[in-house]
Amino acid sequence: MNTNFVDALNEFQARVHDTAQDKGWWEQPREDGTLVALMHSELSELLEALRNCEGKERVAEELSDVVIRAFDFAEYQNIPLGKAMIDKARRNEGRSYRHGGKAF
Repeated sequence: MNTNFVDALNEFQARVHDTAQDKGWWEQPREDGTLVALMHSELSELLEALRNCEGKERVAEELSDVVIRAFDFAEYQNIPLGKAMIDKARRNEGRSYRHGGKAF
């Protein structure tokens, strides 16, 4: 695992959470379900950007919002998301071709 990469992700995670706190989004405790719904809403905005052919810049912006929400939630939950992402990617590398037999 590239320690510098994980350290950078940890720093990013802390920074986006600090920004959310500074902007008032954590003045009151937030329910996990609400936070997941907010991540979902960003995915919906991404889908709309794709449907409306709004261009790569807009798609990148919405995709970034998804990641920012996920890292904000991870920091709130004290989950080291950078390490978890690398661990999961490594597990996926060891999986069989189209594992699970799902159609899509």
